[in-house]
Amino acid sequence: MIRRLCGVLRLRSRGGLLLALLCAASFAAVPVLALLPSLYGFAVASALSYLTDEWLHSKEPEFIGRLAAFRLNRIMRFLARTASLVILAYRLDATDGWLLAILLVNIAQFGLIALYTGLHRTIRLRRVMPIVVRNLDLSGIRIPKAPSALLYQKYLRRLLHLDVPAHAGVLAALWKGEWRYAGLGFAASLLLTVLAVLLLARHYKRSKRMPTRRQVIDSVNTQLGSYRPEVALYFSFAAVSQDFMYQVNMWIETLEQLDLRPLIILRERASFRFLGRTFLPVVCVPKADDLAELDLPHVRVVLYPGNAGKNVHMLRVAEAKHVFIGHGDSDKLASSNRVSKVYDEIWVAGRAGRDRYQRVRHAISNQAIVEVGRPQLAPILRHEQHTPGPLPVVLYAPTWEGWSDDDCHTSLIPMGVPMIRALLKENVRVIYKPHPLTGRRSPKAAAADLAIQDLLRADNRRRDARATASRVAGAKSELQRIQAEMDRLSGRGGRGDDAEQTRRARPGDPAAATEWHRLHAEWHRVFWQTRGPVRHNVILKQLPTLYECFNQADMLISDVSSVVADFVASLKPYVLTNAENLPDDEFYAAYTTAGGAYLLDRECTRLPAILQAVREPWHDPMAPHRRALKDYVLGPDRPTSMERFNGAANSLSDRAALHEWQRYLEQQALPGGPEAQQDLPGIPGANGPWGPAA
Repeated sequence: MIRRLCGVLRLRSRGGLLLALLCAASFAAVPVLALLPSLYGFAVASALSYLTDEWLHSKEPEFIGRLAAFRLNRIMRFLARTASLVILAYRLDATDGWLLAILLVNIAQFGLIALYTGLHRTIRLRRVMPIVVRNLDLSGIRIPKAPSALLYQKYLRRLLHLDVPAHAGVLAALWKGEWRYAGLGFAASLLLTVLAVLLLARHYKRSKRMPTRRQVIDSVNTQLGSYRPEVALYFSFAAVSQDFMYQVNMWIETLEQLDLRPLIILRERASFRFLGRTFLPVVCVPKADDLAELDLPHVRVVLYPGNAGKNVHMLRVAEAKHVFIGHGDSDKLASSNRVSKVYDEIWVAGRAGRDRYQRVRHAISNQAIVEVGRPQLAPILRHEQHTPGPLPVVLYAPTWEGWSDDDCHTSLIPMGVPMIRALLKENVRVIYKPHPLTGRRSPKAAAADLAIQDLLRADNRRRDARATASRVAGAKSELQRIQAEMDRLSGRGGRGDDAEQTRRARPGDPAAATEWHRLHAEWHRVFWQTRGPVRHNVILKQLPTLYECFNQADMLISDVSSVVADFVASLKPYVLTNAENLPDDEFYAAYTTAGGAYLLDRECTRLPAILQAVREPWHDPMAPHRRALKDYVLGPDRPTSMERFNGAANSLSDRAALHEWQRYLEQQALPGGPEAQQDLPGIPGANGPWGPAA
């Protein structure tokens, strides 16, 4: 019941649920204690409401969003406390003059907050740029500096809490019977609020000097003209970009190794904020009209990691070849979507991807499918490179619940919790890394997720891992230090809004990428070393990465997803969950990636026998099947995936240039001769890359 309630309220832990209940109780008690009246009780309940409210804002932001959905937002909570304070003063026989003063002060403060909100909104709208960049230098257009985080970020939460001196002063006056305390509190609250408004007003004047749309676009085109990008990665995924950014982040290192000059094009501001480390130029262009004004004459290949409606804004560029590269091979329908017919080519990892498209009969020609491997799998260690620890390490990485119950592929809901209990009885070490979207749609999935975390933490305590816990706490500051240095080298513009990040942006430094990779490896070394060889780990953040978890594991348990196809590269044993208890032959026939898998039934009765493949590697009958499946799903080891991917990009770029040259020659042959045709920038012709036309 508790876990289900946490899932419904979007609370991350039982501690969060306790604080949420305490917050609700304090807000309910405030008006009751005001009516009684009970001065001391009111003071305690009011203080609790402030403290728990602030704690929940910091630690449980999703719960605060849930409150707002029920019209219990910050302003309503502010008004409820103020109204209760007036009732308390009235019940304790405050004079009419002081009652009026309390009301007027709170009205004045609320009016100042409204003025502040208006200024903030105007500044924010003026600082919205048509194009946001990273690793390009737009210093020439002189973007004004953003207001400080204290004034600009989470401002309403801070301003509403400026009523604390006024409330404290009234309570002190009611207690002592001397209303000078109330006057001091009123003065402090009003002066602090006025000061905040005056400070923001300075930035309001500066915001008038923001560059125009035309200036921004022209400056971006000037920088792109100097860089001359030849291949673009294009990504769009609407309002949920933060959770789907793994789809583009997984391709960054591959892009950085191409012979062609890459550019990353994003369509949502959230995507830009959560883009990973890169020294490549990045442009975020939310509006289609602004995208159409980007000058990209040398881009010959456009890569698409996802299918989205806004892809059409780039697909209309006829001079380029458009390629769907996806974000991982799996047996889900998304990996063979009929929408893929709009692309010139579809790049898949291996023969399995080609066969998947041919089986669904979407009229996609065999020539349009190119096998390029999975370059991003290079960091995954092979089975023979792995050193086992004292306990078998099982990585449980379930997929999420999907957009509806009809396509729910996750094992979390039907068998996640009993499976973890069974694993704990087998005395193994568990690494639990759920999909980033787990629990976003289904309260049942959220509850199962929390239950698994509780089981693993409880078992850590049972194992008397106090020494390990001490090492983990001791390493926290070191990990934070390394993370801060990685963030500094990440290519991001630091804190601030999009305009501020663009103001600070400078060309990327490939040397910084080398140092970043060194720090990245050091972070993982410290993390795993301090966790020890027996402690379970719950991985909910970006670090440690999924592939680093692969390298720690002796075995994977997962659902039908691209995680399985990636893990196949390690050649280690893996398990697919068969939550519907399909007959083995039907399951193997339905899912290609099951070809090298052990199948786990819903009741987990097969688990002890499956774990033999780790404890006794000579009892691993699926090993030869995994070898064959790896070649089928991911392609051969030689040439490497990076070489195949790079070769495919170069070949397609050459073909695009050739087709453009042919179109140019056809234009030259039209009535009117070459003088009648306008030479397009970047297209072979009189000023093209092949020199003067003959």
